[in-house]
Amino acid sequence: MNERFNIVVACDLNRGIGKNNQLPWRLSGDLKYFKQITTETTAPGKYNAVIMGRKTWESIPPNFRPLSGRYNVVLSRNETYYVPDGVFRFASLDEAFEHLEKGPVEQVFIIGGAEIYNQALQDHRIGLLYLTEVRHRFDCDTFFPDYKQFFQLLTSSEIQSENGIEYSFKVYKPNLLA
Repeated sequence: MNERFNIVVACDLNRGIGKNNQLPWRLSGDLKYFKQITTETTAPGKYNAVIMGRKTWESIPPNFRPLSGRYNVVLSRNETYYVPDGVFRFASLDEAFEHLEKGPVEQVFIIGGAEIYNQALQDHRIGLLYLTEVRHRFDCDTFFPDYKQFFQLLTSSEIQSENGIEYSFKVYKPNLLA
């Protein structure tokens, strides 16, 4: 397993990522990008892992849980929080990494929510930040932390448009990896 993890997030121009535990937009192109990034591996027999907080887990429609083709890890300090067979629950990122290092995991992706993103951005194991920039301002109650001073842009896709909403895919690397 790679010793670093990546972050995947879609946020609006105010860094908004959600409202009432739901995405404020519906962009199928972004969902396809998310699935591709978090699922594809280069080595046969390897899988990627997605780590998320309890609220993010609960925001995924039940018919899409767990996210297929990936190890699903839910972070919750509640030791009695139920997750189905094949899904792992840990109290911390460190605990999750300790477990994932033992399996056939190629890459680890942090997929939310805000509290987990905050922890991840302060962790020395951070690799790349895959950010979908939704070029609109939505009414959000949950936000991605301010990140730009700690990262530098590696790549940016052309602007795409869907449902009247423009967005682009950006990849950043932490300044400490520069």
